[in-house]
Amino acid sequence: MSLKKLKFDLLKYSDKKKAKIVQRFFKTGPGEYAEGDIFLGITVPMLRILSKRYKSLAFNETLQLLKSRIHEERLLSLLVLILKYRDADLSEKEKIYKVYLNHSRYINNWDLVDVTAKHIIGDFLKDKDRAPLYKLARSDSLWERRIAILSTSHFIENNDFEDTLKIAEILILDPHDLIHKAVGWMLREVGKRDRDSEERFLKKYYTVMPRTMLRYAVERFPESKRQAYLKGTA
Repeated sequence: MSLKKLKFDLLKYSDKKKAKIVQRFFKTGPGEYAEGDIFLGITVPMLRILSKRYKSLAFNETLQLLKSRIHEERLLSLLVLILKYRDADLSEKEKIYKVYLNHSRYINNWDLVDVTAKHIIGDFLKDKDRAPLYKLARSDSLWERRIAILSTSHFIENNDFEDTLKIAEILILDPHDLIHKAVGWMLREVGKRDRDSEERFLKKYYTVMPRTMLRYAVERFPESKRQAYLKGTA
């Protein structure tokens, strides 16, 4: 499979009307977090189908695609990297992990992070030193900070909450709404598996954490308890 044919397929499934809608949704206007990002209007399910079709795309061409100005091309390259990662031996997994981190500037929207971080970064670090996540959590890059917290979803799925809670603590006063949502989401995921662990964290921070973060974190609580947290009376 060639990169040229892949790009031809992408154009075949593009939709100009849908592209205009998603460009507004993903905040691509002047001064917004994804300023200048270009969309083709291709659905994620179709991109997943294409990723399986182009799973054998050469590694250098996959990276070339990741550097594209077109959003769906970057997302497709990441989906292909996930498939390559799953079939790789440990040495190749480490290569893909390092490539992901070294190219984080191209993983520059929330969907690109959310669809991929746990499958590569989270999986690779599951049985290793997790110091790289703490470096990402303190990064000036919004997207690297989101990678840090979203990668821990892999740990949460295995009932390992320590790093999620420590990174949430680092990000508790982050200025960006996209981090508030991500941290609240991960706290909610912890709570699905261990409500006591989530509540110990909330009892310490709920009066100072951003409102959006708190709303996401308590979304699945019984209504009376949810309201108590939101009203500051928990």
